[in-house]
Amino acid sequence: MDKKRVQQIIRRFKKYYPNPQCALVHHNPLELLVATILSAQCTDERVNEVTKTLFKKYRSAKDYAEAKLSELEKDIYSTGFYKNKARNIKACCRELVEKYHGKVPKDLESLVKLPGVGRKTANVVLGNAFGISSGIVVDTHVTRLSRRLGLVDSKNPQIIERELMKVVPKKDWIAFSHWLILHGRQICKARRPLCEKCFLEDLCPKKF
Repeated sequence: MDKKRVQQIIRRFKKYYPNPQCALVHHNPLELLVATILSAQCTDERVNEVTKTLFKKYRSAKDYAEAKLSELEKDIYSTGFYKNKARNIKACCRELVEKYHGKVPKDLESLVKLPGVGRKTANVVLGNAFGISSGIVVDTHVTRLSRRLGLVDSKNPQIIERELMKVVPKKDWIAFSHWLILHGRQICKARRPLCEKCFLEDLCPKKF
């Protein structure tokens, strides 16, 4: 992977997307943790619609831990896979209450031990709730664009993250996934990328 090309890509991202933000609406680490669990196989827009009312109803980890499972399932139904997500959220929040006084831990090792929390979710929470660069979030947009831009060859999220972390400066880890997600939604779309409008066209090998 050409580090010089990666630096050029990052410089342009900083110019065109100067303030990248997490698309999941949240006001504290717990809300982001729940929203990220809900975002699996679901659009951020749908999650944000659901959490508008969900976050008013459940204010603390204790609220989720003590919720009736069937009621929680109904509250998050439209995000899909609601039975599994409700079970994970309830179990996760029970552990937060029992082990962390209801607070979301600030380290990767503790987070990934929570029910329903993998490395991707942990990276989202640490990066966006605490500003901690623990890794690079790899979702479908990041996977697609990393490959299309010729930054990686693999489709495996763990390998993609490891490869990106070698060439992206740590100070840009949090923003890098936001940049790729933004670019994937606005320009480098899955079915019909808008190459003619792309500010990275001269740096892109277009590996479809």
